[in-house]
Amino acid sequence: MPENLFIGKSLIGKKIEQSTRTLGDIRFIFEKGDQITLQQASRIAYNVSSYLPEKEGTPGGLYFGITNLYPGLVGDEYFMTKGHFHANRDTAEFYWGIEGEGVVILMDEQGNIKGEKMFPGSLHYIPGRMAHRVANVSDVSLSFGACWYSNAGHDYKTIEQKGFTARLKKVNGAPQLV
Repeated sequence: MPENLFIGKSLIGKKIEQSTRTLGDIRFIFEKGDQITLQQASRIAYNVSSYLPEKEGTPGGLYFGITNLYPGLVGDEYFMTKGHFHANRDTAEFYWGIEGEGVVILMDEQGNIKGEKMFPGSLHYIPGRMAHRVANVSDVSLSFGACWYSNAGHDYKTIEQKGFTARLKKVNGAPQLV
């Protein structure tokens, strides 16, 4: 039996790394993040489990992860992941929907932005030079898988400083990029 397993929407095993982001950790991504209370700040926004079998930076290696993004709003913005470019800008990534509904938000280096609906079975190719994040637009957890090169790296700083050029908001009960 393998020492690492993919079971439904979870990864388990000796070499699986777990990380958690609370609303307090990611308050800067929300337009009204400064209004998150101390009690709300400890609420978990999402968990990530990753299988990273190669040393980071290894050319040709692959990483595999699963994110569980919880439902909720900060003001009128859906809970979402931090979002990033890849440090190695030319590297691509795949996302696929496992459970729930969401939107993959894609932004190129010129600030052009679009969203793709994510649902169980959807497959999303994220080309190089494209920032990406995911928002949960349902009332249940959104789970999605990801596969990326071990030499892709993550550039979160650009998004922290400049943000995305549009926000996914709940407008008249439906998600809309504003």
